[in-house]
Amino acid sequence: MTSFDPGIGAGMDVGLKPVVLIADDVPANIHQLAQLLKDDYRIKVATDGRRCLDLVRRRPRPDLVMLDIEMPQMDGYEVCRQLQSDEKTKVIPIIFVTAKNQVSDEEHGLKLGAVDYITKPFQPVIVEARVKNHIALKRQSDRLHRMAMRDQLTSLYNRHYLMDIAPRKIGDALRHGYPISLVVIDIDHFKAVNDRHGHATGDGVLREIAALLQTQSRAEDVVARVGGEEFVIFLGHCDLRGGVNKAELVRAALERLRPHQLKVTASFGVAELMPGGEGFESLFQRADTAVFQAKARGRNRVVAAE
Repeated sequence: MTSFDPGIGAGMDVGLKPVVLIADDVPANIHQLAQLLKDDYRIKVATDGRRCLDLVRRRPRPDLVMLDIEMPQMDGYEVCRQLQSDEKTKVIPIIFVTAKNQVSDEEHGLKLGAVDYITKPFQPVIVEARVKNHIALKRQSDRLHRMAMRDQLTSLYNRHYLMDIAPRKIGDALRHGYPISLVVIDIDHFKAVNDRHGHATGDGVLREIAALLQTQSRAEDVVARVGGEEFVIFLGHCDLRGGVNKAELVRAALERLRPHQLKVTASFGVAELMPGGEGFESLFQRADTAVFQAKARGRNRVVAAE
């Protein structure tokens, strides 16, 4: 499946143990926590605040950060503040594990966004239980977020996700001066597939088409189902000519696919983001208009938006 990193489901790889990052400037403290957790979690370690930030931003991202407060380079409070200010890392739960045992210290840490605060010396059974609970909550949150952002039939991203991510992608493109193109795809005569072969077959056809779009796209592309038989591919670092070439490759692959032994084609509209502040709705509308033009010209073709 095409992937985009919005900061959700930060490091929870299916079938692998969750990742716990331990940040402490005292090796003995790291060793104690690592020994306690290593059987159930993959462990990363950092001995200063800057190294902690660096490891959090690398793949696989941790599913939980256990953070000391008094560390060189950058203290735990500032690490927490920076993680909470970044959309890609703010969903990662942080537990302060520290010798600072004043109520005001705990209050400050929790106000910064930490989910828990454990004082040293700690009870191992308490640490294990709290880590387990916060990992479970993180997994549940990730699962719900994925469900909200995915089309239930095809597992592609849905319209909600597309509308959420598009302004950020457009903002990045305008800021860094690279082109973006949008491909809108509408399956030709799809109602006839449902009418003649039934909705179960129609659903199967849509799933096969979705799988094709995934395999034909780059990891940085966003592929979404936005309607019954309508899909889009959001292409970063891609001008209009590149978008048309990509659409033509997908069109030809779909024509060869024959999902459920049926001949299925689609009409494609391609538009490149115009400079000067064009928004996603305008970009989508131009690509969608090109789809109508493709259908008017006989379907099973690619039309570039003017």
